[in-house]
Amino acid sequence: MLQYFDPGKSGLNPDIDYGTPPSESETLVSVSIDGTDISVPEGTSVLRAAALAGITIPKLCASDNLEAFGSCRMCAVEIEGRRGYPASCTTPVAEGMSVTTQNGKLAKLRRNIMELYISDHPLDCLTCPANGNCELQDVAGAVGLREVRYGFDGENHLDADVDDSNPYFSFDPSKCIVCSRCVRACEEVQGTFALTIEGRGFESKVSAGQSEPFMDSECVSCGACVQACPTSTLMEKSVIEAGQPEHSVVTTCAYCGVGCSFKAEMKGDQLVRMVPYKGGDANHGHSCVKGRFAFGYATHKDRIREPMIRDSINEPWRTVSWDEAIGFAAKRLKDTQAKYGRESIGGITSSRCTNEETYLVQKLIRAAFGNNNTDTCARVCHSPTGFGLKTTIGESAGTQTFDSVMKADTIVVIGANPTDAHPVFGSQMRRRLRQGAKLIVIDPRRIDLLKTPHGSEGIHLPLRPGTNVAMVNALAHVIVTEGLEDKAFIEGRCEPEQYRAWRDFIVEERNSPEAMEAVTGVPAELVRKAARIYGEARNGAIYYGLGVTEHSQGSTMVMGIANLAMATGNLGREGVGVNPLRGQNNVQGSCDMGSFPHELPGYQHVGDPNVRERFEGDWGVSIDPEPGLRIPNMFDAAIAGTFKAMYVQGEDIAQSDPNTQHVEAALTSLDCLIVQDIFLNETAKFAHVLLPGSTFLEKNGTFTNAERRINRVRKVMAPVAGMEDWEVTMALSNALGYPMHYRHPSEIMDEIARLTPTFTGVSYEKLDRLGSIQWPCNEEHPDGTPTMHVLDFPIGRGKFAVTEYVASEEKTNRKFPLLLTTGRILSQYNVGAQTRRTENSRWHEEDVLEIHPSDAELRGIHDGDWLGISSRVGRTVLRAKVSDRMLPGVVYTTFHHPGSGANVITTDSSDWATNCPEYKVTAVQVEKVTQPSEWQRHFRQFDERQHELLTPAAANAETSDATAIK
Repeated sequence: MLQYFDPGKSGLNPDIDYGTPPSESETLVSVSIDGTDISVPEGTSVLRAAALAGITIPKLCASDNLEAFGSCRMCAVEIEGRRGYPASCTTPVAEGMSVTTQNGKLAKLRRNIMELYISDHPLDCLTCPANGNCELQDVAGAVGLREVRYGFDGENHLDADVDDSNPYFSFDPSKCIVCSRCVRACEEVQGTFALTIEGRGFESKVSAGQSEPFMDSECVSCGACVQACPTSTLMEKSVIEAGQPEHSVVTTCAYCGVGCSFKAEMKGDQLVRMVPYKGGDANHGHSCVKGRFAFGYATHKDRIREPMIRDSINEPWRTVSWDEAIGFAAKRLKDTQAKYGRESIGGITSSRCTNEETYLVQKLIRAAFGNNNTDTCARVCHSPTGFGLKTTIGESAGTQTFDSVMKADTIVVIGANPTDAHPVFGSQMRRRLRQGAKLIVIDPRRIDLLKTPHGSEGIHLPLRPGTNVAMVNALAHVIVTEGLEDKAFIEGRCEPEQYRAWRDFIVEERNSPEAMEAVTGVPAELVRKAARIYGEARNGAIYYGLGVTEHSQGSTMVMGIANLAMATGNLGREGVGVNPLRGQNNVQGSCDMGSFPHELPGYQHVGDPNVRERFEGDWGVSIDPEPGLRIPNMFDAAIAGTFKAMYVQGEDIAQSDPNTQHVEAALTSLDCLIVQDIFLNETAKFAHVLLPGSTFLEKNGTFTNAERRINRVRKVMAPVAGMEDWEVTMALSNALGYPMHYRHPSEIMDEIARLTPTFTGVSYEKLDRLGSIQWPCNEEHPDGTPTMHVLDFPIGRGKFAVTEYVASEEKTNRKFPLLLTTGRILSQYNVGAQTRRTENSRWHEEDVLEIHPSDAELRGIHDGDWLGISSRVGRTVLRAKVSDRMLPGVVYTTFHHPGSGANVITTDSSDWATNCPEYKVTAVQVEKVTQPSEWQRHFRQFDERQHELLTPAAANAETSDATAIK
């Protein structure tokens, strides 16, 4: 008898979800299908059992990622002892069941059903864009349909209008068979409920919203409906234009920290579409609008395709060969150090590049530059995560898998908006909420997760920006004073003295919800209710984002979150944990690879002589024992005249870092700025050397997502400039006199594994075999570690930290009476360099300022008005969007368009431990205006001038990103 087996080891199609192997506690059921005996878990459908036995049953409405529906009747079977022909997709197996899937009666039934479908379907298979990849066509062939007896002159849907409103896919209702797969995908997979079946009987049809065009409905363009459609009713426009792809490469998305796996489907060397890969452990075949459709930037006309150099930022760029550009850069770096000293240069690694490329940049700085002046964009987003979690539980990373959320009873989301910033995981959260998990959101702004359809009602704690620590202390006060602690966990897993010190602090009346109500603005009883829900939950999971870390008390808040999880015992198993939602695709990896000035790869302190000895032995150089400069220190030193040259790979610090005027002053002060990127971004406009970068589609390597999952990145197309990013860094190192001679990124990973304890078991061979690996991966955990801290912590016992609330120095007053906070939007990504060069800009053409109706009425502001926003450091102008998603006194904007100048008004205030900027708390005033700010006028002039200085070939291709008022 066949036993239930792992499809990954069986040779079956890896794109099909055959289910997970049963646990030892599951009951197996023995059935016979077409004479083949098979044993499968109780509850398995007959359709799935047949697939596991290698038997194909025709189907149309069934899909392996959707709940069984049973509407098409194509999968009808005979079951001995039962009447009729039940649908195999909705019929569970039973012990001793005997199933027949093929005989004359079933064949006739299926042909008749298919004939009805085809009778209301265009017979244009030769010209249909789905030809060769159409399930309706395949099933018609499988059931032997050769003719259609019913005429086409009666009532039909063949003249239905095509909806082309969405920029990425079309909807042709004339080809729709009303199988409901798109509707169910929108509900079950995405959780948006944007599609419905409208009408009944013959009049039934798929409808977006209230019979709206897709573009005007609540559709978020995730592509789940397109993926589910068995015909060409929903079809990617790229496929309609280019034809069906002929081969594919599995790779990893380069947008957010979810790390979705995709099949890049190609026709020759042309990328036709990105299809979410069902074998991806982070996304399980789901996607969002960015990863699914916004890949056109890779071949955009703005791409930098040749190296360029210039002596001054006021001079025209000169296009040169790779050798000349690398030689020019190396000479400028050497001359700078000769004149100003070894510490006068440094570099910034990229959270968009691969682990291997990031590792090489920090190695270049330490081994070839001879100092530790290396930092990364995590400095301005999640550096408090590293400090706070390392201090309390001993590791600078999240504790769980994304799938762990499906076992959570209570989900706490703090300072994050998963449906916009991490949409695939946001959809998974929504599924769990619809199953009954409770939701607590702690955020100044109401997020979409709170309106999950058919989910349990969520609790929203709309605290004032900057009062996170006051809130977490109030929650902990309730947990402790009402006896909701997990005393067994605390006694068995935590340092007793530090726990007692924390407990004595937290029970003080000043930390009670009543005392903190005046600080946070949240009613005490609502805080107590939320604390009880989390404290009483069997499994409570905390997820947090930049609304936690980008504060002057970011590190304190991360420690407060860890305190809360330890106090309630919510660590070390599935369904619980402390989970930072990383913003960019490889923020976790850039931290892991030693990008910070005080840590070598694997968070090993540069001051530890044993650590240095191991790296020095492998690298063949001495390593400076003193930590180097952080990004803010580099800026200050540049303005002071002691820091004179910088190598920046794949980061746009001129747009993303706070207090833009200060950053621009620093960059202007440099004698040599080397930028390696795919576009002429805002930082590159201050550069002396511009080295073409490569997109994720043009390279091999790995990314590490927010759940510590290492995923392979595989080259889909050749780099447009001829070199992958790691090869550029290697060439620069060789020109500086420090030899690097890697032949493939796999060799770089082998070196990382030699030197980094948490990566010792990682290799490309293992990644290709397992699909992905969550570190630590070593002798103790040879296949990785999905759940951290199961038995103990890396530091032994957990360490509670006293978390005093200290008010932000950014305070409102009569001159600046409002608090500005910032965030992201679904369609755009970070500084927008990629997504602004795709059709995603149709959803978000400019950054706007959201302002509460009462604040707008007080100032006479209406939707679309131009608003001047002033802070203590700068002024910019944005359009108004009147919104009640925030409380009065709070305004909100995004930072995806450089000309918006969102960071012109954010200040230098930063986290006390890590210098992470306090983007989320800026005191501002808002007033109606009629002209751009002085900075925006300067921005536009500088932008135009820098484009004029491009070489003629590049200037003809390059377009301005300026969005200032014209």
